Amino acid sequence: MRIAVAGATGNIGALTSEALERGGHDVARISRSLGVDLSSGAGLDEALAGVDAVVDATNAPAGDTAETVAYFGTTTRNLLAAEERAGVRHHVLLSIVGIERTEGNAHYAGKREQERLVTAGAVPWTVVPATQFHDFAAMVADWTEQDGVATIAPLLVQPVAPADVAAVLAEIAAGGPKGRYADVAGPETQDLVDMARRTHRARGRTVRLVPTWSGLFGPEMAGDVLLPREGARIAPTTFEEWLAEQR
Repeated sequence: MRIAVAGATGNIGALTSEALERGGHDVARISRSLGVDLSSGAGLDEALAGVDAVVDATNAPAGDTAETVAYFGTTTRNLLAAEERAGVRHHVLLSIVGIERTEGNAHYAGKREQERLVTAGAVPWTVVPATQFHDFAAMVADWTEQDGVATIAPLLVQPVAPADVAAVLAEIAAGGPKGRYADVAGPETQDLVDMARRTHRARGRTVRLVPTWSGLFGPEMAGDVLLPREGARIAPTTFEEWLAEQR
């Protein structure tokens, strides 16, 4: 099959492209750096020529809620319209577990807009919600770190390895549309503060972590909000196995 990957130069997009190629598929990589601009639509028709399925693993630049929703709305509309013109038979969207259960997060609002457009669109679809990735805790701490001190929310998560998510996306793209897919999660529940502490230790860094709900992630995201629902697809790679690679 010829399968396009939008966001192909990002972490998940690159891993998904590699997984598809290992499976013998012809991959069309879509990225602004590769000459295809989802925001304007430039280059999309050429990139989707002869494509059977599209995996959307795009991300949005940092912005407020209105900016993020507008960005995801524009890029998703452009991509879906080009898919219709090209006769694409399957749109696979990578989404996030728990976005429908919380308000106030700009990125989650943008992902909800993506899901709304995809599920209401004419191209047959699969939405794949995944939990946060193994590197999420350290990334959140990096956002706030100043002079060796970082604030971080004590979120409960069930982190998943990016390569495991990429393998699921590649598998689904090679098959038929499935509607809303089961949540994809790692095998163990973790505390975000502890994850950040262990990641920093594995990487040889010393950062004092201050647990707080005052940042990007408020108390409305506490408890099981970000955990997978019953019937989730559990990916194999544990957080400890991922940590071993960081060392």
